[in-house]
Amino acid sequence: MSAFWFALLTALIWGIVPLIEKQGLARSDPTIGVFARSAGVIVGVLILGLWWSPWKALANLNAGSFALLALGGFLASVVGQMMFYHALKVGHVSQVTPVSGAYPLVAAILAWVFFREPITAGRLVGVLFIVIGVLLLRR
Repeated sequence: MSAFWFALLTALIWGIVPLIEKQGLARSDPTIGVFARSAGVIVGVLILGLWWSPWKALANLNAGSFALLALGGFLASVVGQMMFYHALKVGHVSQVTPVSGAYPLVAAILAWVFFREPITAGRLVGVLFIVIGVLLLRR
């Protein structure tokens, strides 16, 4: 399967999940929601581990790489998810999801600042569209 189809399936799954989570948050505190979601992640990782057996590769992973990936997981899956759930609990899925999904804008700016990635005309136009979209969704 090509990268495009994987990305399209990702968008489909990530587009459906906030609706499921909004329903789950209707009778739950966002903090408890993060715990419940994390339980699903743990089950998924265990199933993946049994199916794929990445244990040798994990043992050979550089400690620095492991720490950075674990930090990313903590920030995205705990801190970021907590913020997303608070927004989702009180806001509209149709506004919260696209605004929180503007993270490519943040990533593009930070990649330019820290990694000196080039800002092409196409990337600049894309970033401007993201900013305009976020501003329109605030109304």
